[in-house]
Amino acid sequence: MADRTEITHKSETDTELQEPGLFNVLLHNDDYTSMEFVIDVLMNIFRKNSIEASKIMLEVHQKGIGVAGIYPYDISLTKVQEVIRRAKQEKFPLLCTLERV
Repeated sequence: MADRTEITHKSETDTELQEPGLFNVLLHNDDYTSMEFVIDVLMNIFRKNSIEASKIMLEVHQKGIGVAGIYPYDISLTKVQEVIRRAKQEKFPLLCTLERV
Protein backbone atom coordinates (compact mmCIF):
# COMPACT_ATOMS: atom_id res chain seq x y z
CA MET A 1 0.00 0.00 0.00
CA ALA A 2 1.30 3.46 -0.96
CA ASP A 3 2.10 5.99 1.71
CA ARG A 4 -0.33 8.94 1.54
CA THR A 5 0.82 12.31 2.78
CA GLU A 6 -1.70 15.05 3.25
CA ILE A 7 -0.63 18.59 2.60
CA THR A 8 -2.85 21.40 3.67
CA HIS A 9 -2.52 24.92 2.40
CA LYS A 10 -4.00 27.94 3.98
CA SER A 11 -5.73 29.83 1.21
CA GLU A 12 -6.46 33.53 1.03
CA THR A 13 -10.12 32.75 1.59
CA ASP A 14 -9.25 31.40 5.04
CA THR A 15 -8.16 34.83 6.21
CA GLU A 16 -10.47 36.84 8.34
CA LEU A 17 -12.72 39.26 6.48
CA GLN A 18 -12.44 42.87 7.55
CA GLU A 19 -15.11 45.51 7.56
CA PRO A 20 -14.73 47.94 4.69
CA GLY A 21 -13.04 51.13 5.79
CA LEU A 22 -14.81 54.42 6.19
CA PHE A 23 -13.86 57.59 4.36
CA ASN A 24 -14.35 61.28 5.06
CA VAL A 25 -15.81 63.18 2.14
CA LEU A 26 -14.15 66.59 2.25
CA LEU A 27 -15.17 69.91 0.77
CA HIS A 28 -12.37 72.42 0.11
CA ASN A 29 -12.71 76.19 0.22
CA ASP A 30 -12.08 78.34 -2.84
CA ASP A 31 -12.63 81.99 -3.70
CA TYR A 32 -15.36 81.42 -6.28
CA THR A 33 -17.90 78.83 -5.15
CA SER A 34 -20.85 80.51 -3.48
CA MET A 35 -21.83 79.68 0.08
CA GLU A 36 -25.37 79.07 -1.16
CA PHE A 37 -24.14 76.42 -3.60
CA VAL A 38 -22.16 74.65 -0.86
CA ILE A 39 -25.24 74.62 1.38
CA ASP A 40 -27.32 73.27 -1.51
CA VAL A 41 -24.77 70.48 -2.12
CA LEU A 42 -24.73 69.58 1.57
CA MET A 43 -28.51 69.46 1.77
CA ASN A 44 -29.18 67.63 -1.50
CA ILE A 45 -26.22 65.29 -1.89
CA PHE A 46 -25.34 64.69 1.76
CA ARG A 47 -28.89 65.02 3.14
CA LYS A 48 -27.96 67.55 5.84
CA ASN A 49 -30.60 69.83 7.28
CA SER A 50 -30.15 73.58 6.85
CA ILE A 51 -28.51 74.05 10.27
CA GLU A 52 -25.98 71.24 9.72
CA ALA A 53 -25.30 72.42 6.18
CA SER A 54 -24.67 76.00 7.34
CA LYS A 55 -22.33 74.80 10.08
CA ILE A 56 -20.28 72.66 7.67
CA MET A 57 -20.22 75.45 5.07
CA LEU A 58 -18.83 77.88 7.66
CA GLU A 59 -16.19 75.34 8.68
CA VAL A 60 -15.14 74.98 5.04
CA HIS A 61 -15.08 78.77 4.64
CA GLN A 62 -13.15 79.48 7.86
CA LYS A 63 -10.80 76.48 8.07
CA GLY A 64 -10.37 75.79 4.37
CA ILE A 65 -11.78 72.28 4.57
CA GLY A 66 -14.74 70.50 6.13
CA VAL A 67 -16.20 67.00 6.44
CA ALA A 68 -19.44 66.67 4.50
CA GLY A 69 -19.96 63.06 5.59
CA ILE A 70 -18.39 59.72 6.49
CA TYR A 71 -19.23 56.70 4.34
CA PRO A 72 -17.85 53.39 3.04
CA TYR A 73 -15.55 53.78 0.01
CA ASP A 74 -18.10 53.15 -2.75
CA ILE A 75 -20.61 55.62 -1.34
CA SER A 76 -17.86 58.19 -0.67
CA LEU A 77 -16.61 57.95 -4.23
CA THR A 78 -20.13 58.34 -5.61
CA LYS A 79 -20.70 61.44 -3.45
CA VAL A 80 -17.39 62.98 -4.61
CA GLN A 81 -18.26 62.36 -8.25
CA GLU A 82 -21.74 63.82 -7.80
CA VAL A 83 -20.38 66.98 -6.13
CA ILE A 84 -17.82 67.48 -8.90
CA ARG A 85 -20.45 66.91 -11.59
CA ARG A 86 -22.86 69.43 -10.03
CA ALA A 87 -20.07 71.97 -9.47
CA LYS A 88 -18.98 71.74 -13.12
CA GLN A 89 -22.59 72.02 -14.23
CA GLU A 90 -22.94 75.25 -12.22
CA LYS A 91 -19.44 76.42 -13.29
CA PHE A 92 -17.98 76.37 -9.76
CA PRO A 93 -14.47 75.04 -9.01
CA LEU A 94 -15.58 73.33 -5.78
CA LEU A 95 -13.09 70.62 -4.87
CA CYS A 96 -14.37 67.49 -3.15
CA THR A 97 -12.04 64.69 -2.06
CA LEU A 98 -12.05 61.67 0.22
CA GLU A 99 -9.66 60.38 2.86
CA ARG A 100 -9.60 57.22 4.92
CA VAL A 101 -10.87 57.72 8.47
